[in-house]
Amino acid sequence: MTADVLRISVVVPTYNRLDTLRHVVPSLAAQDLRRGEFEVIVADSHSTDGTAEFLAKFAERHPFVRHLPGPYTGRASARNAGIEAARGRIVLFTDADIIASPDLLSRHLAHHERPGVRAVVGMEVQVVSYEDYLAKRADRSKRLPLHGEKPKKLSWLYFLTGNASVPKAELDRVGRFDEDFTGYGHEDLELGYRLQHAGVPIFYEPNAVDYHWHPVPWDEQQQKYELAGRSTVRFYRKHPAWDVQLRLGMTPVSLALHDVVDRVAPLKAWIENGAGKPGFSRTLSYQYHYLTGVKAALRGSSSSR
Repeated sequence: MTADVLRISVVVPTYNRLDTLRHVVPSLAAQDLRRGEFEVIVADSHSTDGTAEFLAKFAERHPFVRHLPGPYTGRASARNAGIEAARGRIVLFTDADIIASPDLLSRHLAHHERPGVRAVVGMEVQVVSYEDYLAKRADRSKRLPLHGEKPKKLSWLYFLTGNASVPKAELDRVGRFDEDFTGYGHEDLELGYRLQHAGVPIFYEPNAVDYHWHPVPWDEQQQKYELAGRSTVRFYRKHPAWDVQLRLGMTPVSLALHDVVDRVAPLKAWIENGAGKPGFSRTLSYQYHYLTGVKAALRGSSSSR
């Protein structure tokens, strides 16, 4: 494999996700590009679940799949190590619980072969099981895409690195991922913000499809929303602009509404009691916990990472 023919590098951060990685890596190896046109780099934070052994065995037949273990401090750190190791002109980011469609890479590359620079975000389909993945892969009508079925331009708010590609030169130019984002959330959006403000437009490609297999219990999701709220404050302190406040939902109005919920115990109880099943109450609960994280970070009670 030589740098002059290698077109795209896939970077996959992971830590103890062998349960899904054993499906993800074969889906990336089975792309419709020719061997030698792409590589897969698994940036592994020293997993202890057999990831290294699985990748070593897989690489015997697929040497373009590279295991890159390291003491990474988070997904930003792992992805940056993958960018550094990448030999392709284009870098595509995905995750260890996201199964690729066979033409994922070629769909991304078609955009990057057009004049001008750009970032590309594909369609990410949520699935709750391997059987659900098979059903949605077979029947497009079962999918619920966030951005619909038509190509369009996106804002930085939707630069989600479960299915996103950027020229490596542009990543180097804007500074790659900010490794101060060591907790959950926003390291990808913050990079998207810098890319967009550096003149790199972000385009949506609905035919570049992958399948996100990571069902999260609602109580664990609440915790993630609080962590995302803390990351929002880190984002805003780095980029203190009104559009950041507005798009990330940390406006005076939203914070005031959070105060109301805190003061009205029956309302808070109704929201939390109803969050056990999908619906309006659960959505309100997630927003409540998100703003709880925002306010905690604003108070400086703990790190906003």
